[in-house]
Amino acid sequence: MNHRSRLATALMLSVSLVGFIGSSAQSVQLADGKTHFVQPPRFEGAIATQKTARFFGSTYYFTLTVPENAGESLQTVIITPEPAPDRVEFVLKQTEAFEGTSDREGAKLPLQTVTQDAKTQAIAVTFNPAVAAGKTVTIGLYATRNPDVGGTYLYGVTAFPTGAQASGQFLGYGRIQIYDGGQNSSLLPQRVPNNAS
Repeated sequence: MNHRSRLATALMLSVSLVGFIGSSAQSVQLADGKTHFVQPPRFEGAIATQKTARFFGSTYYFTLTVPENAGESLQTVIITPEPAPDRVEFVLKQTEAFEGTSDREGAKLPLQTVTQDAKTQAIAVTFNPAVAAGKTVTIGLYATRNPDVGGTYLYGVTAFPTGAQASGQFLGYGRIQIYDGGQNSSLLPQRVPNNAS
C-alpha cells in the first residue's frame, strides 16, 4: 500500500469514527428501534402549595432537570400516585409547566396533551416542543382538595425521551407531605415573576 492509499484509508477511518461518536452522543437507539436517554433526567423533588389536609385548591409541583448529556430531549413525564385510601383529584386542564423551579418560575412551556389513566390514575404530561437538554422544568398539577388525612403521599415519576418508540426511565418518587389541621401547613413561598429584578 503506497503513501497515498494509506492516507486515504486513515482519512476514511477518521470520518467513520467521528460519525460514530457524533451519532452515539445524540441518543441511544437499540436494534428494536427504541430510543433511550444517554443520561436520564434528574428528579429534583415535589412540593405542594398548601399542605393542610382537606384544603381546597393546592398545586403539586414536580421538578426535573434534563442534563446536558441527556442525548435526547424530554418529551413526556408520567406522574403516578401510589395506592392510598384517599387519592387526590386533579383538574387536568389546569396543568401548567414552566422552566425553572416552583419558587423561581421561568418561561411557560406549551403542553401537547395532559391525560390520565382511569385505572392507575397516572397523569401523562407531553411537551410540545420537547424540553431540550440542559433545562430544568417544573410541572404543576392542580388538586381540587388535599387528602382528608395527613401523611406522606408518594407519586412515581417516569420520563420519556423523544421518539416513536421511546423507552421510559423511572426517576424516583415525589413525596408530598400533608398535615392534619393545625400542624405545619405554611404556604409555599411566592414564585418570583419573570420580570422581577
